[in-house]
Amino acid sequence: MMPQEIQNIIVKYFNNEANFDELESLESWLKDKSNVPLFNTYAKTDYVTNLIMSEYDLENAKNEISIKIKKLKRKRSFDRLKKIAAAASISILIGLSIFLQFYNNSKNVNNSNIIEIGSNKAILTLENGDEVILEKGKKYETKAIISNGERIVYTPKTKYKNTIEKVESNILTVPRGGQFFIELSDGTKVWLNSDSKLKYPVKFFPEKKRNVELVYGEAYFEVSPKKNDARSSFNVETKSQKINVLGTKFNIKAYKEDKFITTTLVEGSVKIKNGNIDKVLKPNQQSKINFESNEIEISIIDVSHEISWVSGLFSFNEASLENIMESLSRWYDVKVVFESGYQKRFLFTGILERSKSIEEIFSYIEKTSDEDELKFEIIDKTIFKK
Repeated sequence: MMPQEIQNIIVKYFNNEANFDELESLESWLKDKSNVPLFNTYAKTDYVTNLIMSEYDLENAKNEISIKIKKLKRKRSFDRLKKIAAAASISILIGLSIFLQFYNNSKNVNNSNIIEIGSNKAILTLENGDEVILEKGKKYETKAIISNGERIVYTPKTKYKNTIEKVESNILTVPRGGQFFIELSDGTKVWLNSDSKLKYPVKFFPEKKRNVELVYGEAYFEVSPKKNDARSSFNVETKSQKINVLGTKFNIKAYKEDKFITTTLVEGSVKIKNGNIDKVLKPNQQSKINFESNEIEISIIDVSHEISWVSGLFSFNEASLENIMESLSRWYDVKVVFESGYQKRFLFTGILERSKSIEEIFSYIEKTSDEDELKFEIIDKTIFKK
């Protein structure tokens, strides 16, 4: 097999597009140890695998190929042959659909159906109630704040005269269809996802703990450690939990409509507290607090799926269509309507770029799904699952 052919199969494998025959060829090819370096090199340079490859493991990849082959063997039938034919021509279909969409739109543009891709934007609310719109092309600067419109950085100010002086608090609100990065005055970095709100001090007192509040939404934190300092403790509050951290990386998901608050630890350690219950998380663990029971459940997960949004990706692993559409609706600021509850349970696995149009996202899901009748329709910025 020529190198170009095996490279094409590797790309299809990582995008969940490889068919039965291609997976068998890849498995056979990997049995030759001299081919392993090419597989490693090509896979690690593939543009959609940057986030995942930090956890990359060749043996796991081989096992996954074998598992997929077994699944496809059980489904070999006339329908499978049709799907293989469709997969073989997927690049032509995508190119044709994009061309036809562009051609039709150039003839008859319906502004009500134009769905914009999410971007860096937020509203900064100052202590006095004034609001500042932050978006590309709009700079904002004070003695303590520097923003180029796409990110905001707080710089340490003059030392406070005494410990009882009040510190101003700011609120950063990211709307649906947005995301934003903020660096607090202590060096802590925070990425806010769509439909999120963070309240925080403009400056931290040296003698006091560092406290911020995730009012709602999703945020990824890289907390700056302050060793040998009374400020070393960093606390994040949400509506039903408190997190105490010491120099660590973690993700919190606490949307208003969710039934759970999830905290995912990437590095370091955090203590989760809910009422009188508290538990400590280790790396690659996720805590889940159910609003009905108030219990803290801890499980081991693949953190790359949870934090993929920070690197500009949607990463789904056997995710339900309902959960997928929740993420897409926030990023593209659209509504979603299902014709039946059964459709919400459709499962999908794949890695998609947040920089793609929603039409491209839907096209990929439709063509790689096991559901033959999985179709989406956009009417007045509302997504209908047909």
